[in-house]
Amino acid sequence: MNKQEVELLGEEIEMLMQERAMLLNVAGTAAVLIAHATAQNLPDEVVDAAEKLSEALNLLREETLKDALEAVQAEVE
Repeated sequence: MNKQEVELLGEEIEMLMQERAMLLNVAGTAAVLIAHATAQNLPDEVVDAAEKLSEALNLLREETLKDALEAVQAEVE
């Protein structure tokens, strides 16, 4: 690899790390929202969306979910 390719690769890695941080923030916030949601107080459409979101969060690896919760400074229960 030449110097220019190394620099481009470094920039791409930095961009991916920034995007990962943003996605962890979104996932962490979503996890906190789901953890605090009470189905009895929500319209059916919102409950359906919350269930889909919950299923998506459950597909994350445990380590990734912990990282996401740490990104929003939430406690793991």
